[in-house]
Amino acid sequence: MGLAKTEIFTDKQNQIAVFAKVFGHPARVAILQHLFKTDSCFCGNLVDEIGLAQPTVSQHLKELKHLGLIKGNVEGTSVCYCIDKENWTVMKEVMSDFLNQDLPPDDDCC
Repeated sequence: MGLAKTEIFTDKQNQIAVFAKVFGHPARVAILQHLFKTDSCFCGNLVDEIGLAQPTVSQHLKELKHLGLIKGNVEGTSVCYCIDKENWTVMKEVMSDFLNQDLPPDDDCC
């Protein structure tokens, strides 16, 4: 397998790509939507809420934690999850800057 060669891109380009990965799977989007709906730490069974197998949900939670967008705390035999508000704010700013770029007014493209 080849290297990703991320070192040839700017830090900002790499950051945008990492954040964009969050939206690359509908399960991660559904998990985030559910965590926003609860507006607090969610300690219930996300498998029941999302409708996917436990290993699949766990993998997506692991990815969201790795990306820094959620936090998890062990409480007894369960783990409670919530949105990491600081990192979510950073992601919103980075992605907004990228997505709010305007196209030049030139109508003769292609």
